[in-house]
Amino acid sequence: MPTPPDPERPRRGPDLEPVRVLRPRRLDGLAELMREMDSLPARPADTDEAETQELPPVAAPSRTTAVLRRTAVAGTVAAAALLGFGCALLLTGREQAAATAPTHRPATTAPSATAPAPTPTTSPAPTAATGVADPDGPGTLRQGDTGPEVAELQQRLLRIPDVYRDGSTSGTYDAGLTAAVARFQLWYGISGDETGVYGNDTRRALESRTSLGDDS
Repeated sequence: MPTPPDPERPRRGPDLEPVRVLRPRRLDGLAELMREMDSLPARPADTDEAETQELPPVAAPSRTTAVLRRTAVAGTVAAAALLGFGCALLLTGREQAAATAPTHRPATTAPSATAPAPTPTTSPAPTAATGVADPDGPGTLRQGDTGPEVAELQQRLLRIPDVYRDGSTSGTYDAGLTAAVARFQLWYGISGDETGVYGNDTRRALESRTSLGDDS
């Protein structure tokens, strides 16, 4: 049996080399720029005189100005020195005056023991005998008074509930009656008279609320 022929082998071609990618370097670009600059036409060395401007000359200070400036500085320094010297003398003079001033004070003379002491003057209390008006009004009744007017006051207070409970009608203005009048003034808001004194304001308030002819 015949043997089959061998398959044909591929023919070998030329060897392929790897492709190299070249990247421009920074130095290459700089060199290219330098070459372009060298290719430019050269600028003439001499320039137009109109393009250049000459600066004005600076005037140097005159000798007189310099002398005046030095004189002013010297005067300022001298004035400052004189001012400081005067202040120092003034302070020194004040310190010396304070040191030499007397530190003791003259003693004050005490009043003599034989001098009579002033006697306080007491003014008499306002009473009906002196003719001075009563601040609570005429006909004012207070503790210590007696008479029919005090008895009438007691009878009227007995008609006010819980003001003068079981009070006496003896006609004597005692401590119990004073407390009853003060209680009546407090409960009914009477402030025109002294506390516990039966004056005009308390009289009007009590008479407007009571009557001696009532049987209640």
